[in-house]
Amino acid sequence: MNDIALTVENLETGYGELQILWGVSLTVRSGQLTTILGANGAGKTTLLRAVTGILPAWKGKITFKGEDITSLSPHKRASMGIVMVPEGRMIFPEMTVFENLEMGAFTKRARENMKDTMEHALTLFPRLKERLSQKAGTLSGGEQQMLAIARGLMAKPEIFIFDEPSLGLAPRLVIEVFEILLKLKEEGITMLLVEQNVHLSLAISDYAYILAEGKLVMEGTGEELEQSDEVRKAYLGV
Repeated sequence: MNDIALTVENLETGYGELQILWGVSLTVRSGQLTTILGANGAGKTTLLRAVTGILPAWKGKITFKGEDITSLSPHKRASMGIVMVPEGRMIFPEMTVFENLEMGAFTKRARENMKDTMEHALTLFPRLKERLSQKAGTLSGGEQQMLAIARGLMAKPEIFIFDEPSLGLAPRLVIEVFEILLKLKEEGITMLLVEQNVHLSLAISDYAYILAEGKLVMEGTGEELEQSDEVRKAYLGV
């Protein structure tokens, strides 16, 4: 059981009266990159919000490292190392790059390691190192995404969750983001990725799930799904 970081069992949730997820179950193994794919409106972001505690589960169970976290608050989950880089980056534009990074190390666990983690983050993102005193709002879109990922790293994630990290970026920057994800994977960081770029996601994923209309319709290794005729037709335009 030790190699399983996160399990979601028969999860149902939504907004107000509107149910979005219907009996979703998945497993994220430690040290692996697991991807959730699906069209817009499939329920991918809703699933991440339920995992991080932003959205309560109506039914089902969420377990992290063997502990039931279904009813834990978002900040309790964050202090356990469940860290998300949200869609749209959500950096603090009026604060400097350095201050944004400091904000990432808000838990006791992260503060204790802040100096080393900062060094590591700036090694991964040398461009940020040159801009530490610059206001985050003046960075380019690509640099802001790098900052959002670096800030997430500052929180010392036990599981690092990404919601559409390549959204709105130029093709060259999309490749850069995926290269960073690959580096983090090589470091053994457990990751859960929601992403529209199906081809690149499957190329770096250990395992992937496909969500359609709030239900899981397919799962397999990245390689299996990339070679599946169904996936190729529906998502890869082949």
